[in-house]
Amino acid sequence: MGTCTSLKDYGFNEEQLKKLDEIIDKHSCQEKLIPMLEEIQQLLGFIPVAVQERISQKTGICENDIYGVVSFYSYFTMEPRARHRIQVCLGTACYVKGGKKIANKIESRLHIKPGESTEDGKFTYEEARCFGTCGLAPVMAIDGTVYGKVKVEDIDEILSQYE
Repeated sequence: MGTCTSLKDYGFNEEQLKKLDEIIDKHSCQEKLIPMLEEIQQLLGFIPVAVQERISQKTGICENDIYGVVSFYSYFTMEPRARHRIQVCLGTACYVKGGKKIANKIESRLHIKPGESTEDGKFTYEEARCFGTCGLAPVMAIDGTVYGKVKVEDIDEILSQYE
């Protein structure tokens, strides 16, 4: 997986790098990988490959194992996110009750596709599979706040709360 990008190329400061190493040292085994990654994501906002390499070098955990966890769980991201994270559920119940129409509205309003962020850095948009709130379908969440029984005509008002 090697990369030529250093951690400083991502704009991380010395304080962040010091805290990164403290987190890695605190959770220095494979069994604590997910809690380690959660703390690192909270600290840095994302977990680029260069950070994954640093984790591997300091812990001996295989880079491919780290990458596998980061790429599998939707909570983790290898790309910086915008200030607000929008997620639209496209699980079966939400999809059937209009989730795809909500997704299309967000994409057209913000001019982004899933996994992208707006140019102004306000929103990152993602599709999700299930929030476990099927009785509220269709569902979307912004920064963890869940909106249920969303209608296409509600989107502009919901987004305006975050601009």
